[in-house]
Amino acid sequence: RPADCGGPRRARATNCSPPGWAREIDPLPADASDPVGQTLVRRYLAAFGPAASADLRAWCGLAGLPAAVAAVRPELVAFRDERGRELLDLPDAPRPDPGTPAPVRFLPAFDNAILGYQDRSRIIDDAHRGLSVAGERVVLVDGRVAATWRADGGAVTVTPLGRLSRAERTDVAEEGRALARFLSGGGSPPVRIGG
Repeated sequence: RPADCGGPRRARATNCSPPGWAREIDPLPADASDPVGQTLVRRYLAAFGPAASADLRAWCGLAGLPAAVAAVRPELVAFRDERGRELLDLPDAPRPDPGTPAPVRFLPAFDNAILGYQDRSRIIDDAHRGLSVAGERVVLVDGRVAATWRADGGAVTVTPLGRLSRAERTDVAEEGRALARFLSGGGSPPVRIGG
């Protein structure tokens, strides 16, 4: 193509001819048949709902799913979060009461519980957001990232990101012991909690 021609959009504006493989693609209408995209939307919501459409795009990296979301929308229920964003979910998905305490969980590096959302502030404070893409293993306390962890020879070391209450430390130690037993094949390696 001539040096002054950009992609297909610019070529149209400058009367340049795009190469034969470069064609404008019309956006799909909302009722377009995209069974794979629709299945992807349903499966994402089954794992991570309620979630915004932006969360779905951030998780899968596909921008072309508005038609799939529009096609399954009649099957879904919608909510508004505290910022007014629309969150979609499957109608029969479990949604515990917001006051239900979440158990302590040790997550591996790059876990989808963190990476599955565009708005990661739902699970991790902005000050610690870099942990999610740096490959750190994290500990959730009441559904939020509260510590990092590592294993060495089956022993588990936990490094809190802030102050943990006595009850939280007890719960982290208990879950850490279960993880240490799993990693050591049934032994009883120690759990160390810093700070």
